[in-house]
Amino acid sequence: MPIPREKLLDAIKRVRESSEKRNFVQSIDLTINFRDLDLKKPENRINEEVVLPHGTGKPRRVAFFAEGELARKAREAGADLLLTRDDIDELQKNRKRAKEIANNYDTFLAQADLMPLIGKQLGPILGPRGKIPKPVPPAADPAPFIERGRRTVRLRTREQPTIHVPIGSETMSDEQLAENAQAVLEVLEHRLERGLHQVGSLYLKTTMGKPVKIEV
Repeated sequence: MPIPREKLLDAIKRVRESSEKRNFVQSIDLTINFRDLDLKKPENRINEEVVLPHGTGKPRRVAFFAEGELARKAREAGADLLLTRDDIDELQKNRKRAKEIANNYDTFLAQADLMPLIGKQLGPILGPRGKIPKPVPPAADPAPFIERGRRTVRLRTREQPTIHVPIGSETMSDEQLAENAQAVLEVLEHRLERGLHQVGSLYLKTTMGKPVKIEV
């Protein structure tokens, strides 16, 4: 059963009212606490991507593994970092640099025929961070993939049955934030065995603000 839009909008209003002005643009984060979710069973662990309709309101960095024409197009389309086949070999040797890139870039894309090499050389670093690249056909236009990557966030449980995910920033409208929150909840509704009945509680907060409960 989806969360009514009115309840999301009410919570967003209360978050704004309770948040002090800061000298930077704050993110607005959604916290989801689950119930009856045994994370000891691998099939219950959540690791899903969500494309937010309105993005996060803040720049998200896209790294792109490509060569030749696709690399040129990716550069023109605004990829934040371009990595070649030679770079993959170098990063495999320089694990410190590989970890820095894995931590500093939000989304990874790769020319499809480079995927096996990336998996072999960099999989142990990218995989645990949920950063395995999405494949892009060599003849494809990379622009839509990059644009989609900038709007993508990851839902991931770790040791606790809880997920924290950014759904936007305080510069966005209430409607945009509500639609982004709904996109997250729709993915969870399909992913969970009993849908949103397995959500115990929901909270919204700004980066520095206090959590505001969404009545469910």
